[in-house]
Amino acid sequence: MLRTALRNLFAHKARLMMTALAVVLGTAFVSGTLIFSDTVSTAYQNAMTTSLKDVAVSVTNSRPPSDAAARSEEEPADGEPTSVLNDQLARKLRALPGVASVRSTADGAVFLVGKDDQLLGDERGNKGTNYVPGKDGKDGTYPLKEGRAPAAAAEIALDAKTAASGGYKIGDTVRFAIDGPTLHKKLVGLVGTDDPKVTAGAGLALFDTATAQKLFTGPGQYGELVLAATPGTDDRALTAKVRQALPKDRAKATSGAELAAAEAKMIAAESDAMPKTLLSFAGIALFIGVFIIVNTFTMLIAQRSREIALLRAIGASRRQVVRSVLAEAGLLGLVSSAIGFALGLGIALGLRPLLNASGSGLPDGPPVIGAAPVLSSLAVGVLVTVLAAWLPARKAAKIAPVEALSTAEEPPAPRSLVLRNSIGAAVTAIGVAIMLYASTLRDLTGLTPAMTGAVLTMAGTVILAPLLSRPVIALAGNVSSRLFGITGKLAEQNAVRNPRRTAATASALVIGLVLITGMTVIGTSVQQTLDKAVAKDFKGDYQITTRLFEGLDPKMSRQVAQLPGVVGAAGIRSADYGNDGEYGQMTATDFGQLQKVTGLHFVSGSSGSVHGEDVAVSQSKAKAKGWKTGDTVKADFFLDKSSLRKLKVAAIYQDNHIAGDMLADTALVDPYLLKPVTDSKILVKAASGKADGLEREIRDALGNSPLLKVQDKDDLRREKAGQADTVLNMTYGLLGMAMVIAVLAVINTLAMSVFERTREIGMLRAIGLSRSGIRQMVRLESVVISLIGAVFGIGVGVFVAWMGSGLAEQALPAYEMALPWGRLGLFFLITLAVGVLAALWPARRASRLNILKSITTQ
Repeated sequence: MLRTALRNLFAHKARLMMTALAVVLGTAFVSGTLIFSDTVSTAYQNAMTTSLKDVAVSVTNSRPPSDAAARSEEEPADGEPTSVLNDQLARKLRALPGVASVRSTADGAVFLVGKDDQLLGDERGNKGTNYVPGKDGKDGTYPLKEGRAPAAAAEIALDAKTAASGGYKIGDTVRFAIDGPTLHKKLVGLVGTDDPKVTAGAGLALFDTATAQKLFTGPGQYGELVLAATPGTDDRALTAKVRQALPKDRAKATSGAELAAAEAKMIAAESDAMPKTLLSFAGIALFIGVFIIVNTFTMLIAQRSREIALLRAIGASRRQVVRSVLAEAGLLGLVSSAIGFALGLGIALGLRPLLNASGSGLPDGPPVIGAAPVLSSLAVGVLVTVLAAWLPARKAAKIAPVEALSTAEEPPAPRSLVLRNSIGAAVTAIGVAIMLYASTLRDLTGLTPAMTGAVLTMAGTVILAPLLSRPVIALAGNVSSRLFGITGKLAEQNAVRNPRRTAATASALVIGLVLITGMTVIGTSVQQTLDKAVAKDFKGDYQITTRLFEGLDPKMSRQVAQLPGVVGAAGIRSADYGNDGEYGQMTATDFGQLQKVTGLHFVSGSSGSVHGEDVAVSQSKAKAKGWKTGDTVKADFFLDKSSLRKLKVAAIYQDNHIAGDMLADTALVDPYLLKPVTDSKILVKAASGKADGLEREIRDALGNSPLLKVQDKDDLRREKAGQADTVLNMTYGLLGMAMVIAVLAVINTLAMSVFERTREIGMLRAIGLSRSGIRQMVRLESVVISLIGAVFGIGVGVFVAWMGSGLAEQALPAYEMALPWGRLGLFFLITLAVGVLAALWPARRASRLNILKSITTQ
């Protein structure tokens, strides 16, 4: 039986090749993802180890002095420094046995700007620190490549990559900011570094120690003391000694090994999205590949029914027949997995330079091929193939020896179709019910059940596809018969001859299109909702925010309001509050300015009626709480637990995303905010015709700091839609993969269908059907299969998106479902084009069959 399985495998090499490709794609993404992850992780570990090779112990503050809240709470009245890391502690630690040296560093975030006024490096801030020269005047951590080290307050050094990206060279003036106005320093040196944070995309700025302390930690204070050990000293033992020497609860010591592991883990977590995306692609490829494998083995077994019956007649048991088919599938999966692993290795090797070309800054390192990628790809490929072949194998075992006398393929038993339809209807009903339940949940806890319901709905549709496909085939047959005559009628009959096979072939398209259509509808709806919110709620021209958590000085809104061409500038801040066990945010602003920059419409009361202890609430909030104008509501502010304020609802306004649920005057909210009070953003309205060029005037008026973000409406739309665009782009990647696998499925089915109908095709040729007619018949059959996939895939995708609208409204209250007709039409046309392309080879093969040989085929 093993020899029989091998013979069958090699006898159908061409037919099985396309089935193998589906497994190859899936295992390639699995192995490539695991190899890529291991390679990048190891490279980060190596880079971290290199950058921390001389770090035995790291001493830092228990609470960083850069934490503004910590400073305000802990700064003693007598001016005692918050940080205990100073030269005195450094000398104390240097005297400990086993300590070779102590490197004292003062570092923090630096926002660098290039000559083109674009922010350099990381949006969250680049690394700024002090240059620490040794006895030879050089800093081994940051070796000089050009120029000299910074030695005065007016000097700065950059890493070579950051300087090149900013267009800077030695002697230029570098513009940057820390947490205040723009600073300027002369570039005197370029350095290299192995710091993985820098190689991963962040920039590096170096100052002399006194300047770095002034910028980041305070005079005489450091952010970290790095201890190097003498040869033979155990790092863990030294760390324990250092901990005993530190002031209690004011500083902490971490060994170099712990520090390297923590840093590598943090960076790996930040770059974890790509492997997860690739694994999702692999899962979808393998899932769709299951339909191809099942289809292929079902048709192969149908074609070999006489052969299997003869084996049964000469003594082969059912178990032996099952094992033979599974062995054939296992061998196919093994070969496909091996090829997929090799392809995955190529993906892993090419992915890093591709990502680095787009600015990812992944560290260099040799490829890491562990046992996990090899075993995983082989196990996944073989397991998926064997499981997919199990049902066809059972069907093969049921072939009776008497069937050796007949080659006719019996139609599916009516009972099996009834059972299948019943199961499909039940699965679909359960999926829809779960989605309906998820839509009633008031928060994002409904996301998991909603996804489960969507998967069950899609699975139920696939199970019901043979039943549901009949009206689609009938409709397509009527159209094709009218347009193409007898070839169109023959294509319809070929498609309906075995609806289960036709539906299974179309399932690859259905699954891909459900995902793509659903995500496209939701993504487009989110984008349009956000665009409408910006257009409806924001009547200003610019929004000013800061890259820092601390916020904007309220004086800035007054400065901007005084600029020529500005008719309104409203500073927006907020405070957390509680009401009857529920929590929310109260927005505070100057109502006079707010009316100039927003489309705030009052349905009861007015902005002029809100003052003192009065508040205005949104229409949806008032409806949910049963509030009306004149009511008194209780609110407590978390920074003052003892205060319980009674606030009067003086006005109710239409929902507005800028105003939020509740509005108040700044005088009410400011006592309950962290000091100093800051605005989260400033909204600016320009006079008619004065908006162009106002951005530069705003920046100049506020010190042209790199910390400021001045965005117009288009910038805000792009920023809000950024994540939705990313998801859509990933979804279109799935579209490409689904289409490739769907093409393989259709080609496979048509090729084997042509083989089954060899005699029939010969008879059609004998009675006068031309070769072009044969090609047209096969192409039309392929288009019908693709049409089924398009109708079910797009239809179910829209339905799933509609069912998920309730959940989307919980995250985005103004959410409105919008159908992107243009894109849906494009998906439909692409799917039909897939049908035409997939039929090229099978149609050509069918048209070239020899008439006499075809007629005599048994």
